[in-house]
Amino acid sequence: MKRIGTTILLAGAMAVPLGLAAVAQETGGGGGAGNAKAPAAPNVTQAMLNNAAKDSKNFLATNGNYDQTRFYPAGEINTKNVKGLHVAWIFQTDIRESMETSPIVVDGVMYVTTSFDHVYALNAQTGEQIWHYKHDMGPITVYCCGPNNRGAAVYGDKVYLATLDAKLDAIDAKTGKLAWSQPIVTDPSLGYSETMAPTAVDGKILIGTNGGEYGIRGFVKAFDANDGKLLWTFNTIPENSVGVWATKDATGRDMHRDIAAEKVQLAKTGDPYKTLGGGVWQNPSVDLATKRIYFVVGNPSPDLDGSLRPGDNLYTDSLVSVDLDTGKLACYFQYISHDLWDLDATSPTVLVNVKDASGKTVPGVLHAGKTGYVYVHDRKDCKLIRFSEPMVSQKDRWVLPTATTPEKGARMFPGANGGVEWSPIATNPGAGLAYAINLEQEMTYTVDSAPYPNGKLWLGGAFTNVPGGIQAGNVTAVDYNTGKIKWQVKTPQPMIGGILATAGGLVFTGESNGWFKAYDAKDGKVLWKFQAGAGVNAPPSSYMVGGKQYIAVAAGGNVQVDSRRGDSIVAFTLE
Repeated sequence: MKRIGTTILLAGAMAVPLGLAAVAQETGGGGGAGNAKAPAAPNVTQAMLNNAAKDSKNFLATNGNYDQTRFYPAGEINTKNVKGLHVAWIFQTDIRESMETSPIVVDGVMYVTTSFDHVYALNAQTGEQIWHYKHDMGPITVYCCGPNNRGAAVYGDKVYLATLDAKLDAIDAKTGKLAWSQPIVTDPSLGYSETMAPTAVDGKILIGTNGGEYGIRGFVKAFDANDGKLLWTFNTIPENSVGVWATKDATGRDMHRDIAAEKVQLAKTGDPYKTLGGGVWQNPSVDLATKRIYFVVGNPSPDLDGSLRPGDNLYTDSLVSVDLDTGKLACYFQYISHDLWDLDATSPTVLVNVKDASGKTVPGVLHAGKTGYVYVHDRKDCKLIRFSEPMVSQKDRWVLPTATTPEKGARMFPGANGGVEWSPIATNPGAGLAYAINLEQEMTYTVDSAPYPNGKLWLGGAFTNVPGGIQAGNVTAVDYNTGKIKWQVKTPQPMIGGILATAGGLVFTGESNGWFKAYDAKDGKVLWKFQAGAGVNAPPSSYMVGGKQYIAVAAGGNVQVDSRRGDSIVAFTLE
């Protein structure tokens, strides 16, 4: 019998490691235990998405809403009763591999994705499978950092999936059948792939691209949600990528650039824009009032060898805003010019109101960087208002990579993963706090110059964990109106995945060692925890169904930190 998916229903205050809950009914038609009626097929309207930040019934977007606050507006589960949180159900997928999906919930139906581009529709109350879609993968898949997928978008009566072979699939939300599939690029063999979740807004599906390690030219594209027609393209690498020859980063620290040598190289080889990288890892935030989107752009190619790419390498390592309807550039701010450390901008942007330097409240944009800072910008012009106190040590920052073996290479801290990796942050706009998870990894950096390899991996060297070096993490709360750290909790392993804040005064996040925890949002005290049996390296979601609040998260481990693999979606609730 073909294994379609397994649901385990649990009741009572149980905390059962997934490894101990491996036996359950297998069926040929989906689902598992239980015979609950499947909810009606959803129809997600633009009005619903516009109001998502106030919607406690659903979790309609990868990061909750267009502002990407990851703040759930209800508090049935709160600091007083969270100790009674227990497993409601566990759904085991067909894929035991890295899971980075953020569950989307629409009117009682949950949509989750797995590595290698599977999508499952589940009954959000019982965990029973409604349908399962498996993308028909093309012959060419070139991807960095694991075969991950960070989630789907639901819009109208369709579910949208971006795939490893660089396609955009539109799936019927009721049946799980493919409605249409649109190539995102003409030739994915040049290093293009998709792991990010699409964003649906105003009849458009927005998607960026992976491939910054392969010498691509990055982009964000808008497709028509009805038929997949390409509406506009914004190239994240302009034809003039040189910039202003900046010597300091966003925090004012000298990056030790050899500007004279770069200018000689520019005269010799010209602008490197065609193979300069600049992938987009995560969803843009959407300002509906101004019709602008805000996203961050990843590293230049090759990652560690700057000799082949003279100039500031615009718009890599940058915050970028473009017009939602046309894709025209509105503003940008570059955090690191001519990056030699793979400290690219990957964690998604967040729109909140912030205090400017004079104390006036203005529309702002937050980004948490691999550098370990939370950056606060004015939304109007992308100008940097402030950066936070560092969330990780800066003891070996901007040490230049060396042309030696990894054993003798230059030591860099923070390492190539951060700081804050692709992990989305959460905010509590009422409290003016941002919550971030960080990695602390000591690495060596070496350079090994090589010409553009036509779509093959092109790091220009290597970054390697120091044997016996620091390998830890933290959960940090930052006051984004002052830049001060409010509290910080150290973790025994690097943190990657994401975080959720709720109106119940809680912050939820998982660890690579399998623990999924609830923290008091005021002081970071651990109030509850559950051992999932696999790395919890994905962003949690919350929703209401049947009058009860649920917390849901994927436990599948992660390629980047090589945490224990799993295959499960776990949902929790109170009695």
